[in-house]
Amino acid sequence: MRLEPKPAPSLAVTLLFPIGAIVATFIITSLLVLAAGASPFSVFYLVAKGAAGSQFALLETLTRATPLIFTGLAVAVAFRAKLWNIGAEAQLYIGGVVTVVLGTGALPLPSYLLIPIIMIAAMAAGALLLLGPAILKTRFGVDEVVTTLLLNFIVLLFVSMLLEGVLKDPTGLGWPQSSKVIAEAQLPRIIQGKRLHFGFVIAIVSAVICWVIMKKSVLGYEMRAVGNNKEAANFAGIPVNRVLIKTALLSGGIAALAGFSEVSGLKGNLTLDLSPGYGYSGIVVAMLAMLNPLGVIASAIFVAGIFVGADAMSRTAGVPSYIAQVMVATALLTMVTAILLTRYRVRWK
Repeated sequence: MRLEPKPAPSLAVTLLFPIGAIVATFIITSLLVLAAGASPFSVFYLVAKGAAGSQFALLETLTRATPLIFTGLAVAVAFRAKLWNIGAEAQLYIGGVVTVVLGTGALPLPSYLLIPIIMIAAMAAGALLLLGPAILKTRFGVDEVVTTLLLNFIVLLFVSMLLEGVLKDPTGLGWPQSSKVIAEAQLPRIIQGKRLHFGFVIAIVSAVICWVIMKKSVLGYEMRAVGNNKEAANFAGIPVNRVLIKTALLSGGIAALAGFSEVSGLKGNLTLDLSPGYGYSGIVVAMLAMLNPLGVIASAIFVAGIFVGADAMSRTAGVPSYIAQVMVATALLTMVTAILLTRYRVRWK
């Protein structure tokens, strides 16, 4: 078997394969649901109802989608230039650390000044965190998959040390958590009494900005050129290493906004369980969106809906909520296969 590059696919083909991937995901998941002794139609209905069957369910889905949009954008931006950022989880947590350090009273400023300052500082921290692996890649050829993946564990242990030390809440009854951020550092709720906050609006705006950068700017053109063919881009005079550094700064900064959003908008403080794997799920979100920043919004809501709906479904249908993780993982595998078949033709010898 060998793979032959295809000519530029038509729009119909480009849309057909991802749709086929989603259909294949539901078919494969249906078999697992049947093995669990439940009806696939009933389970999928309950998942959909649990994700969007009421105002509460829909708002919970959008709340869960907010950090996924940020991490999905971070991955989409990096992957477009073939910078394999697997460390969005670390960048998320470092954004949360900066938010707590600056948002617990260190800067006595009004909200309209304090929140932008914290956002910029969190983005700078996330950008600098990914700058290290980017420099190692461009200067010494070190595989960024390894360095960014290992940074996830290093940063999580660093956060654990902080929560047991200088950032530990003295009124937290010994729990490893930080103090609450002050009211001026908290993002307002979109609907009073509900959990959905303005971090979701910031995420949507970030997606639009990323789309403009990737589609309309010189940097976006350079990122696509480097991602498509690094040698050809270098021959054409594009500074490949400089583009990768800029991409790393942008990607790391966006991922850190997920940590800022979760601390400032939802939880109010930093804990070790701030993220249940949003950084890794961002890879799934980006691939489902085919690295399109606007598509990241839809895919993040889709993935968040699966997780939220599965929690509600498991209580009714008796099927474990882990089926959500199986669905997301299967969706990633089928989408990667769909992208492969879109770009290459399989030849059998």
